[in-house]
Order: sequence, then structure tokens, then C-alpha cells
Amino acid sequence: MSGPLSQSRRWFAHPLALVVAILLIVVVAIGSLGFRYWQERQASDLSLERGRQVLETLDRLKTVISDVEAQRRGYLLTLDPTYLKAYGVADESVRRDAQELQALVANDPLQSHRAGHLALTVAAKLREIDDIVRNARTSSSAAALAMIRSLDEIKSQLDQMVDHERYQRVDQERRAEALEQRKAWLIAVGVVIVSSLAAAALALARLEAIRRRKAIAENVALQGDLQARDKKIRHLVDANIVGIIIWDLAGHILEANDQFLNMIGYSREDLASGCLNRTDLTPDEWRARDLRTVEELKQWGTVQPFEKEYFRKDGSRVPVLMGGVIFEQSLNQGVSFVLDLTERKRAEEALRQGEERFRTLVHFSFDVYWESDTQHRFTHQEFAGSLSDAPAMGSEIGKTRWEVPYLEPDEEAWRKHRETLDAHLPFRDFELARLAPDGSKRYVSVSGLPVFDTSGRFVGYRGVGRHITERRRAEEALRAMQAELAHANRVTTMGQLTASIAHEVNQPIAATVTNAQAGLRWLRTQPPDLREVRHSLDRIVEDGTRAGNVIHGIRAFINKVPPRKDRFDLNEAVLEMVALTRNEMFKHRILLQTELAPGLPAVGGDRTQLQQVILNLILNAVEAMSATDAGRRELRIHTEREEAGGVLVTVRDSGPGLDPAAMERVFEAFYTTKPKGMGMGLAICRSMVEAHGGRMWASANDGGGAVFQFTLPPEPGEAVLDLRQATN
Repeated sequence: MSGPLSQSRRWFAHPLALVVAILLIVVVAIGSLGFRYWQERQASDLSLERGRQVLETLDRLKTVISDVEAQRRGYLLTLDPTYLKAYGVADESVRRDAQELQALVANDPLQSHRAGHLALTVAAKLREIDDIVRNARTSSSAAALAMIRSLDEIKSQLDQMVDHERYQRVDQERRAEALEQRKAWLIAVGVVIVSSLAAAALALARLEAIRRRKAIAENVALQGDLQARDKKIRHLVDANIVGIIIWDLAGHILEANDQFLNMIGYSREDLASGCLNRTDLTPDEWRARDLRTVEELKQWGTVQPFEKEYFRKDGSRVPVLMGGVIFEQSLNQGVSFVLDLTERKRAEEALRQGEERFRTLVHFSFDVYWESDTQHRFTHQEFAGSLSDAPAMGSEIGKTRWEVPYLEPDEEAWRKHRETLDAHLPFRDFELARLAPDGSKRYVSVSGLPVFDTSGRFVGYRGVGRHITERRRAEEALRAMQAELAHANRVTTMGQLTASIAHEVNQPIAATVTNAQAGLRWLRTQPPDLREVRHSLDRIVEDGTRAGNVIHGIRAFINKVPPRKDRFDLNEAVLEMVALTRNEMFKHRILLQTELAPGLPAVGGDRTQLQQVILNLILNAVEAMSATDAGRRELRIHTEREEAGGVLVTVRDSGPGLDPAAMERVFEAFYTTKPKGMGMGLAICRSMVEAHGGRMWASANDGGGAVFQFTLPPEPGEAVLDLRQATN
């Protein structure tokens, strides 16, 4: 409907066409008036002609009546038969003219009535006159003359009819003159109108010519634009970015690009055969939507994009997004774009399944899911159904985590955690402790990720939490077990070092005895050398202190004491263990080399546990090298600063080395390569190092043997100091 309306509007938009239309209307109107004038003129002429014929007929009747009267009068007066010579002719002429008069005035009721009455009167009078003529010889002449004078009545009727016709003729002539004037007026008006319209048409023709020239120029430019646009459209069609089809409303697919054909699995030969029909390609549940689409196209000429499905050639389905528009030149054909939604549908399905998997994962892997806003206030919390001591739903919404009553961590840990949150950094395994209904502690490990919108603006955090109370209890039990094992390991180790311990204790005792004897000798001299005696007593005090320190260290190493948090110099701890094992290395002819880097940062932790690690590594190396006879036995202990700021300790031996396949297994519990080993020494060592925030590993020595290394982080104060020194 919009097509014809728009075409008519475009047609009336041309002024010349409008003028031509008006001119045609005026010509038709003038023609109609002219035709009406012609009809009226014809009727007037016919009326004038009929009046003339009526008058002529009346004149003939009057003449014939006069002749009949003269003939009858002459015969009746003279009885001369010569007067009756034309008798029959006159009578016949009267009757013929009377009939003709009736025919001429048949359309005039008054004249027709008069003509009929006249004909009857004439016929009756003629019969009476005929009777008088036949009886003329026996009748009186006076009666005959009286009958003849009765013809005057007929003449009087004829005169009335003549007067009436003449009156009508005057009226008809007046009307004829009016028609002539009307003719002149019509001609004048027609000439004026035609002249005006011709002038207007000429002016509009000039305007139309100007407009056409301008339109031609615009069309030339537009043609170039259209060609460029057609080229772009053709490029779009050929580029096969989206599927494009040309169709008719009946459902036939008239043309399609390769993208659409590949989408539904048909070939161009299938398209050329005409077997592709939109209805056949559409599943039944989508056909109602297709009918609505056709109605929208008929009503509006276009249809907004909508989703549907097509059958592929193999019978499978492809989800598509499509829209269309009808061609302006043809109300039955149009073009549509078709976008394959298969990947998007797969992505949506994958996303849906991912969400389900995520919910399942959260349900079975975490005890709480939480979200917070930019001020770190809880906005959403979900607790696992298996969580027995969960807080009341919504009780923590609107609060920050530090506004909820927790027992741990301490204020310093909270400060560092808030710095992480304010910096919008991810965090994991932030442990909290809260009071349980039974008065015990409940531990929670929280992890979170910052959330940003599409513009990069921070909008809050999203994370999970896991109750780790049972894990913490298990860890505490494990640490207690490790302490027991470590104590047993230390006792066993001290049994192995009995000779070294005796040597270390005997040295300061023997030195004490020697210095005491020297002091006595200096006292016996005369005079006593008190200065030397004083020196001897100072050395006795030093040797006694050294012996006490050795015994105290051995007692602390052997005793089962709880872990402590010390801050100490690792190089000193290494030298103490070297001194403790010096006799073992001398006994097995092992060359010891120490390369201890000066100025190492202080480390924090349990000094006894870390010394046990060093002692185990030294004794393992001594035992490994004592089992070999070939080559030089050499043990190197090396300390240095690592790149991260901590301390790296390396123990390198020249023994038989480790099997590369079992390089990691040496740290497993109960795994040992010694005939009488327990398989717990290295496992305990690694757990101790990791408990101090470090890591431990083994590798092969380039010249043969094994290398054991471990790292320890520096104390926080030492790390800050190192960072400042590096900055300066």
C-alpha cells in the first residue's frame, strides 16, 4: 500500500505534470460544456425546423381548404361540373396534410390536441360538404352556402395553430440567440483559460527544465554514489561475512551468496534448480513466526531482526539471526541477511554449563561465596548447606570483614590485608578465626579477586571461603608428630656424634686443666708472677664458658622443646654444626670447605630446627662419602644472598650421588637408600624449611656427588632495610 501512495506523491510533486492534469480537467470540462451546447443547439435547430414545417403544413392546409371552399362554392352556385375537376385531389391533400401536421406536433401536447381536433373537424366537414354536393340539385343553395361557411371554423383553428407556432418560433429564435451568445462566451473563456494554462505550462515547463537539469546533475552524482554503494554491497555479498538471500513472498529463494549456502549445506546447483524454499527449510515450530514476518513485510516493508532455525541439507538445524526488507521496485521480492548463531549458541550453552559447574564446584568445594562493594562491605553471601555454624542469613550484609567479630588475625595482619584490598589486588588463603558456639575456635581461609567493569573501574571483590578448622587441627597434630620425629632424629643423631661431643667437651676441659696447672706454676715462682696467673685464670674462665655452651647447645638440641621464633645469624648456626661434626669429618678423612658470605640478612625462626636441617645434611654427606673409596672426599658448605633478598644454603659432596629418577623421592617419608635408614630425615628437613617460608631441593653435582640446597626468607625488617639500601 505504501508503494502506490509514494509513487502518486512523487508524481504530484512535479509542477508540469500537475499543470497538465489541470489542463486536461479544464479541457474535459469545456468539452462537456461544448457538448451540452451542441446538444442544445441541435435541439434548437430541430425545434426551428419543426416549426417551419408546421407553419408550411398549416399554410398548405389553409390553401387547400381555400381551394376546396372555392371549388364547392362555385359548383353550388353554378352547378357547373368543371368546378369539381380537382375535387378528389383537394380532399386527399387535406387529409394528407392533416396527418402530417399531427406527426409534426406530436411532441407538443397543446398543438397535438389541436391537430387531432382539426383532423376530425376537417374529415367531418368534408363528409358533410360531399353530402351537400351530391344533393346539390335537390337542396337549397342557401343551406349549401351555410355549410360551406362552416369551413371558417377550420380556418380559425388553423390560425390559432399558426399563432401558437409563431409564438414558439419567436421563443426558439430567442433561445438560439442566447445559445449563440453562450457559444461566444464559451469560446472566449476557453481561449482565456487555454492561454493562461499555456502560459503557466510554459513557465512551469521552464522551471521543470531547470529542475530536470538540476536533477540530471544530481542523478549523475547520485549514480556515482549508487555505483559506489552497489559496489560496496556487492563486495559485502561476495565477502561472505554474513549470509544474504533474495526471496519472494511465496517463499522461493531466488539468489543467495556462498555464506548462506554453506550455512545450510546446499550447493549453488541446488539453488539454480529452484528447490530451495524458505518454508521447506523452516521447522514447523518456526512457521508461525514466518507468517508474521510476511505480514510485517506487507504492512511495513521491513522486518526487524529475529531468531529462528533452518534445516540443513543433512537434516540438522542451524540457529540464525535474520532480518529483511522488500524492494521498492517490487512489492513481492526482497532481501534478507542471515547470521549463523551456532557459535554463539554453543558459547551460551558452554557458559550455562560453566555456571552450573561453577555452582556445583562452589557447592562442593567451598563453604561460602561472597561479594563486596568498593568500600569492602558485604553485598552478597551464600553458605553451603552442610555448614553447621553459618551466621544468620543477611546478618553480615553491609558490614566489612573487620567489622565482624573475629579472634584472629592480629591488628598488624588486618592492616596488611586492608592495604591489599585498597590496592585492588587479589589475595588468597587469608586465614581468620572466630568463636564457635561451643567456645572453641573456627578457622576460615578466605580468597578473593577484584572485579572491574568494562571501563576498568573497580566495582568490588568476589571470592570464596573455606572452613579449615579440621585442617588446622590436622596440621597441629602433624606438627606435634613432626616434633616427636625430629626429637627422635636428634637423639639418634647425637648418638652418632658421641665421639664428636666428647671431643668438643674434652677440649675446653683439658684446656682448663692446662691453664690451671700453668697458673699454679706461676704462683710457685719467687716472686709469683701475678700477671701470668691472671691470664691463666682468664683462659680458665673462657674454657669453662665454652664447655658450658657446648653442653647447653647439646641439651637444647636433644630436649623436646616447643618451636621458638628467634632472629639469628645463619652463618653462626652453620659454624656451630660444623664444629659439632668436625671429629666425624676428621675420622673419615673428609676435607671441609666453608664459603660463608658476609653481611647476610638475619633470618627468623626456630634456631634448633634449622640447625637440625644443617646437621642432617652434613651427616648424610659424611655417610655417603665414607662408603666410597675412590676419589677425593670433599664437603663444601656455601651461603649467599638470593635474588629475592633471602639466604641460600648449599651443601655439596663428592659421594656416589643420587639416582636422577629418584631425585624427588628422597624427600618422601620412609623412602631411604641407606641399609639402616628410617627414611624420615630429609622429609623432616624439607617440612621444617617449608614451615619457615623457604623451599628445599636436590640436584646432581657436576664433579660427582649430590647437592642439597634450601632457601630461607629474611626477617621483614631486614627486607625493608635491604630494599632501602638498594634504592639508595
